[in-house]
Amino acid sequence: MPGRSRSVSPSLSTPALRPLALAISLALGAGLAHAADALPDAPAGNDDEAVMQTITVTGQNDDAAYTARKSASASKFDLSLRDTPQSVSVVTRAQMDDFRLDNASKVLAQTTGVTVEAVETDRSYYTARGYDITNFQYDGVGIPFVFGNVMGDLDTAVFERVDVVRGANGLISSTGNPSATINFVRKRPVAGLTASAAVTLGSWDTRRFDADVSTPLSADGKVAARFVVVHQEGNSYLDRYSPQKDVVYGVVEAKLTPDTTLTVGNTYQKNQERGGMWGALPLSYTDGTPTNYPISTSTSANWSRWNIKTNNTFAELAHQFNQDWSLKSTLSYTRATSDSTLLYVYGTPDRATGDGLFSYPSAYNSNNGQVLADISANGKFMLGGRKHDITLGLGWSKSTLSDTSHYGRGIGTPLPNGTAFDGSYPEPVFDASTDGSSYTDKRKNAFVAARFNLADNTKLLAGFNTVKADSSGTAYGVSQAKSQSDTTPYAGLVYDINRHVSAYGSYTGIFNPQSSIDARGQTLAAATGKSLEAGLKSEWFDGKLNLSGAVFKTRQDNAAEVAGTTADFKTFYKGVNSESKGVEFDVAGELARGWQANAGYSQLRITGDDGQDARTFIPRKQFHLASTYRVAGLPALKVGASLSWQDAIYNKVSDALTLRQGSYAQLGLLASYDISRNVSLSLNLNNVTDNKHLTSLYWTQALYAPGRNGSATLSWKY
Repeated sequence: MPGRSRSVSPSLSTPALRPLALAISLALGAGLAHAADALPDAPAGNDDEAVMQTITVTGQNDDAAYTARKSASASKFDLSLRDTPQSVSVVTRAQMDDFRLDNASKVLAQTTGVTVEAVETDRSYYTARGYDITNFQYDGVGIPFVFGNVMGDLDTAVFERVDVVRGANGLISSTGNPSATINFVRKRPVAGLTASAAVTLGSWDTRRFDADVSTPLSADGKVAARFVVVHQEGNSYLDRYSPQKDVVYGVVEAKLTPDTTLTVGNTYQKNQERGGMWGALPLSYTDGTPTNYPISTSTSANWSRWNIKTNNTFAELAHQFNQDWSLKSTLSYTRATSDSTLLYVYGTPDRATGDGLFSYPSAYNSNNGQVLADISANGKFMLGGRKHDITLGLGWSKSTLSDTSHYGRGIGTPLPNGTAFDGSYPEPVFDASTDGSSYTDKRKNAFVAARFNLADNTKLLAGFNTVKADSSGTAYGVSQAKSQSDTTPYAGLVYDINRHVSAYGSYTGIFNPQSSIDARGQTLAAATGKSLEAGLKSEWFDGKLNLSGAVFKTRQDNAAEVAGTTADFKTFYKGVNSESKGVEFDVAGELARGWQANAGYSQLRITGDDGQDARTFIPRKQFHLASTYRVAGLPALKVGASLSWQDAIYNKVSDALTLRQGSYAQLGLLASYDISRNVSLSLNLNNVTDNKHLTSLYWTQALYAPGRNGSATLSWKY
């Protein structure tokens, strides 16, 4: 069968027929909704295997596009989304700018199959395919979270794109959950002088300023730089909460020779929050009925503060040996510190009196460092009369954490008559006791993969990744010592059905070292398992529109799940065996001239060994849509809307208590007008229907999401 052509059929290239092409492609994948059970059972893992899902941020050539033509997020090979044997979603710079997605949580909330678990004002978890996302990467380099969740408000101004490679990514992500890897690819210098700036005024007196400049530093343009600056401050829908952040990013790119490029950069972000919360709101009364506070309710004290600073420096050297072979090496150093004085409120209130809540003040500081080195080579080789691709590489990292909790006097003080929520609790002296952590995590891995050109219409991607993880030290009196290693295989096959549609399948092992402790204070063994995925992909209009549908099934054993809290408020975990299976559909790109869209639907089921539903705080069904249209008769005007929906969730705390959040949808609207070639004004409105709902049931405490809010942005580009 001849290979597919990159040319486009004239009949389908007509903009008016693009929705028809979309419908045809979706029809090809309609049967996927019933196919998850048809996949063979994922074999139970052993203690040396692992899977994960991947999310990536990269550059974008088309300033208005809502999709990407190529991505190296899944395999180090720069492939089209259709040629990648895994599910890939993209949030581009254009979508981030249109919908004001200025932090990682907002971006991931508009990504197929991803759930944002905002458990506090300044800490979030993310899940996909039923499991926690534990891996952030930058420019394709990184390791899973060593120290837990995400602290702070990671700003997206310094990034160009976010790719979400759902499912197994065992090749370039050596360990992690079968969920997602989030790979943030930074902005780089572009040709010539370009500049942009924006001023945003929003609800709750929020003010934001962005500036982005790219400029050559040498007359011949071989040395260039790019700088990004952000300042944001304001209040919040929450009582007493006033977040502020500053971001400074600079990168210099030098063409040392025609074949060698050196890139050096640094990102600095400082978050300063007054009135930040430690923990959240109680969700039930002593009689088991749900609480229902105003959405502005906060347990923070007037003196509460939480400051987080992150500094990342990186250097990258890339060399092209010849037409077939290239080498890239990266060295990165990150230092993250936090300093806070916070009030935790615990207990269960009485419905009639409100009594039953108590204080737990603490001052906390941490110092987290990470050194990471990565080197990889890409090349081609001949075999059987055909040319094939190969990639191989080595990685090493060392992460350290030192943190101390200084507990305040007055722990256990009753908070009657609503004093838990009015900020009046007095600031204590923080000398009642201290505890903390001091430990080190080291990881090293090696991988090799080949993309075999079996036929013009058939490609096989196969390889393996071997990893060793070692930890030493203690965390709050508990040993973190572990030494775990394994080699995990990966295989993916892509078959071109015709010029526009391909079928694919992939398999990987799961190996995820863990530091979580159980009720006895013992470190859990590595989570292990297997993952399978199969689907259809379609590419139209020279890559301007991408569609995909997938079924997946994952078996994971001994994954850490919160099991309770000790008397001194230390969380302990248990190893849980589970199986996740489901379907996903994703559409991104240009549906017609001037009409961009990014939409997705996911449906899954997670069960434990007993066959009962597990991790029920994760929605089983989710839908999202973000779309803009540049009005044909008035091209200066662009209008758009976003819609997200999830079904009901619950968290069974005990036989007598189940926390619930019903299904809900959120609607957003936008309008943008180009005042001139260089100046535009945009208006964004979020949660238009003013829907009230909880942000998460990940914990037994939660926040309410913000009510109706909006912003106006004046932008300038040169």
